[in-house]
Amino acid sequence: MLAAAVVALVVLVPTLIPALNPFKEKTVDRSGPVLLKSLENLSEYRAASANLQVVVDVEQDTDLVPSFIKGERTLFVAAGNVDAAVDFAGLARSPGAVRVSDDRKEVAITLPPARLTEARLDQERSRVFDRDRGALDRISEALSDDGGADQQELYVLAERKLTEAAASDPALLQTAERNTRSMLEGMMRGLGFEKVTIRFDRPQV
Repeated sequence: MLAAAVVALVVLVPTLIPALNPFKEKTVDRSGPVLLKSLENLSEYRAASANLQVVVDVEQDTDLVPSFIKGERTLFVAAGNVDAAVDFAGLARSPGAVRVSDDRKEVAITLPPARLTEARLDQERSRVFDRDRGALDRISEALSDDGGADQQELYVLAERKLTEAAASDPALLQTAERNTRSMLEGMMRGLGFEKVTIRFDRPQV
């Protein structure tokens, strides 16, 4: 009888006085910062893309020699894309880049400005439109197997022209930042934030 009473006491007392329960379960939330992790996972957000086409006109002449003997002119139609991207990778290393209010209703995110990526030449849409060579150049080409080097130089020049064309129009970067802001505002509101502020940190001139 005494043993039964002791067992009942051990079982009932922690139930009646929860603070004395040595077996009471405790939940510890060790989840990472969901907001920052979500942004880090984006890494680089390509927010806008320009589909471009330029004509590359390259002429090589030799002094004192007529072009029909020694010389070359190539017209190359280059088509490709240049993207505008926003870098999210450095947010974790930038103190204050992501600020959340104590009540988790407001968030402010500061990002670097959008930048242009390297041009991507679409070889299926790019072609040599016209090529005029002097007699010596035609003979040299027939005897040489190094035509690929000239083609590679032409591709490099074409990609540079595409990048320059994209850089000459500020609308691409502006569109990228507008699209980034819209994407983040939707994402943050989906996480429960009521006020979302997105800034692009431009270097002081």
